[in-house]
Amino acid sequence: MFELISNIKTNKEKKFFIEKINIYIKFTNIIAQSLKLENNYLNDQLAPKTVLELINLNIFKSKDNFENLYLNKILKKELNSKFLSSINFNIKNRKKIGNSLDIFYSNKKVKNLKKNFFTIADFFCGAGGLSFGFSQENFKIILANDNDEDCIETYKLNHPEVTKSRVFKEDIKTLIKKIDVKFHKKIDVVVGGPPCQGFSNVNQQRIIDDPRNKLYKYFVQAVKKINPKIVVMENVKGMYPYADQVKQDFEKISYAMTYDVLVSDQFGVAQKRPRLFFIGIREDIIKKKKINISDVFAEIKEETKKIKRHILKDALAFIKPLVSPRIKNMTESDDERTGKKIDKNPFSGNENSYLKLINQNRKIDFIFNHKARYASDVNYEIFSKLGQGEDGTSKKIQHVFPYKHRNHIFKDKYFRLDENKPSRTITAHLRMDCLSHIHPTQSRTITPREAARIQSFPDD
Repeated sequence: MFELISNIKTNKEKKFFIEKINIYIKFTNIIAQSLKLENNYLNDQLAPKTVLELINLNIFKSKDNFENLYLNKILKKELNSKFLSSINFNIKNRKKIGNSLDIFYSNKKVKNLKKNFFTIADFFCGAGGLSFGFSQENFKIILANDNDEDCIETYKLNHPEVTKSRVFKEDIKTLIKKIDVKFHKKIDVVVGGPPCQGFSNVNQQRIIDDPRNKLYKYFVQAVKKINPKIVVMENVKGMYPYADQVKQDFEKISYAMTYDVLVSDQFGVAQKRPRLFFIGIREDIIKKKKINISDVFAEIKEETKKIKRHILKDALAFIKPLVSPRIKNMTESDDERTGKKIDKNPFSGNENSYLKLINQNRKIDFIFNHKARYASDVNYEIFSKLGQGEDGTSKKIQHVFPYKHRNHIFKDKYFRLDENKPSRTITAHLRMDCLSHIHPTQSRTITPREAARIQSFPDD
């Protein structure tokens, strides 16, 4: 999880480092409480064993004192004391703790691949969901790229098996120029979901040339330079009317391309999320393997007939009920009633078929980011009155509905999810207010953890 402290230069890097230190401390607090060892959690001395542990955590490079001085400077006295106490607690109680802290030691979490694996490059990688799906199927990720710092930090944590020097925080335009021939010849598959805002703008010009779709063009350039065996690109359903233009662009660089809309609930996910997928195979492989590209999606859809379907209730099972905080700015405050950033999973080992599926039958002891959002008096009343499947047009809330004069526009501003159906699509704007995804049975919006579960991200 950690970077060497001697490599930390910018304020953003310091911020990430301090956040990770706080995560380590919270983990230790939860472990101490669950083992009923709170009273032993006191020693903040920098003993030789402590220094060795800091080296194991990849914070210190050596036993030199300058790194300790820098640690003191970044963390300040109180936080540094808590951190060293946490380390010493974990050293002392290592046998009792077991593997609960493996997340902090990347070398302990790396999965061994079976023989005959394929390699993959993931552009616009985000938090690493698409990479994770491929890694579950024995693909080795050897390049990941995004231009967002938070995404890159999250990606590195979720994918410790990927060499950090191969996770690039960079504009794809400049990265393409740096991909050397020796390296890109090792890549079998290129995947990605380039943002294409211009596809929502219906006009007569060639939409693919809309300046807002330039990232798509750079993705095509990356494929041309890397020349992988296979390309998988996913995008919004709104791109469908222009899919033939996309297909032609890949055909120009010698890829047979096919496309179709796939909906996530067909694959057992507790969410109805339609996405347009393009699958391309290099023409020489098409000829050599005698592949009929038009059969690809028919085979995929045939496979989905064997998959068990799930509903929202499956995703929201075996997780603590919460209430919305009624005081603002409680995001950083852990609380039993409103939730915590990190918490012990009291239901570990009690899972339904959906949770077993997304967690790969693993027993996960911790729950992350299951934390309810603040609710105003008006929103709380709306939450308590709306029935499942109802939106802003419901008569039950018209006396308090703040947008009734523009109901034709804002009817979806509020929506209570129906637990007996797959969830509606989880969208990026959930971070703004989440009112379009009200919990089906509790008077609050869904938490980040619940949103992740709905999308089939594992609990860890």
